Amino acid sequence: MVGTLTRKLSKRFDDEIRFFKGWMDGPKAVGSIVPTSAVTSRRMASVIDTTSGLPVLELGPGTGVVTKAILERGVSPSKLVCVEYSDDFVSHVRRLFPGVNVIQGDAFDLDTTLGPLADQTFDCVVSGIPLLNFPMPERVALIEDLLGRIPAGRPVVQITYGPRSPVAPGRGNYVVEKLDFVVRNIPPAHLWLYRRPI
Repeated sequence: MVGTLTRKLSKRFDDEIRFFKGWMDGPKAVGSIVPTSAVTSRRMASVIDTTSGLPVLELGPGTGVVTKAILERGVSPSKLVCVEYSDDFVSHVRRLFPGVNVIQGDAFDLDTTLGPLADQTFDCVVSGIPLLNFPMPERVALIEDLLGRIPAGRPVVQITYGPRSPVAPGRGNYVVEKLDFVVRNIPPAHLWLYRRPI
């Protein structure tokens, strides 16, 4: 029991050190100095329709906490595509989840980043990209791009640490909905959904 607890605490500490290092190396690409909590990760993964038969697109997996929640939701590794900008995080997530398709690249240029998967339709998008670090026109363009890659009515779920939607409503062909406010996260997390109007 003590050994198991020690291993869990050691792994969490390693993840937090790795995340903090990622933040120091590229603060614009990492939204927080600690990884997303398991509670928040499960809430983000809850939007996935595991019966759709479509793959899921995850943006900015970081240390893989949300990736783990997506897999625990019932998505098979072969049905999960992760796009990560950081070399270190790419290597880490590939090592943790060998069956997952982890692609290094820019989420703001998905046609190039996804390559042969550029025309793939996904069930939904789970995003950990720190959108508040980017200008509003880039955020709107990203959401419009992502919504073109999923069926109408399916969501893009986005985590943020500010009280307002990081993508302003009324700027494009999408609707904005607050999914949750998760206190059990450092810092507390706001989760937002973006969908095409039906």
